[in-house]
Amino acid sequence: MKFEKRELLLIVGVLFVMVGTMSVLAPAYALIIAILLYFAIRVFVGRRKRQIQREIGQGICVTCGEKIVDNKCPKCDST
Repeated sequence: MKFEKRELLLIVGVLFVMVGTMSVLAPAYALIIAILLYFAIRVFVGRRKRQIQREIGQGICVTCGEKIVDNKCPKCDST
């Protein structure tokens, strides 16, 4: 399984949170909280990616930033 850079950063961040909560909670509870936090962030990011993909649709014009409709930009390709 190949990890991306942001995946490794998420794992390291969750480990830091776990180590920080171990001073207040038992290690077992800190581990459970860290695992739940990891999966909650993964679900949130996945849903957000799908929402962005639905909003964009066919893409965005590089020149003006409008949504592309029928493979044409409404502003730039109006002529």
